[in-house]
Amino acid sequence: MRQALTSPLAFLALTLVLFELAKSISARLRTPLANPLLLSAAALGAILALTGTPLETYETGGAFLSILLTPATVSLAGTLAGSLVSVGSIYALGRLFWLDWELLAALLPKSVTSPIALPLAESLGGLTAVAVVFTGVTGAVALPSFLKLIGIREEVAQGVAIGTASHAVGTSRAITLSEMAGAMSSLSIGIAGFMTVGILTVFSFR
Repeated sequence: MRQALTSPLAFLALTLVLFELAKSISARLRTPLANPLLLSAAALGAILALTGTPLETYETGGAFLSILLTPATVSLAGTLAGSLVSVGSIYALGRLFWLDWELLAALLPKSVTSPIALPLAESLGGLTAVAVVFTGVTGAVALPSFLKLIGIREEVAQGVAIGTASHAVGTSRAITLSEMAGAMSSLSIGIAGFMTVGILTVFSFR
């Protein structure tokens, strides 16, 4: 007789273990057919079928992972949009007011955390420490009130906006709003830095 699985924690652990095993198999086989997501999903489906476990029952544990999809998706989309707006607006205004390239290059990575922004600005021919500090401080002071003013009160959205625009200094302020806002702001710092490096690569070949 097949014994159906019932523990939510067992489903969660099983999903994580299968995915890690699938990643190892994929790394060894080095073929697109051995996609970790595909392999782990197939293995999980087989186990559920063999144990007679309904999909609805599995979702009592698997849903824990699904909860993480929303903040992860919002963070990726939000930081990409924020990084594009930050770099694009500075570049457009710089060209509009005929700023020389050294000054413009110093301003382009203003919303990125210092360990990323300073080497990046140097590679573009500018120094950006002042711009980074100014952006962080003004963002930490003004952004929380501004977000509430325009009706953004959801903690995930607030954290993504603050972390993307005001890096570590802003994150210190986001933590005081809520744990979720602080966590999302911290996550957005790294993602925004990665996004900005990619965006500014285009400008380095001007």
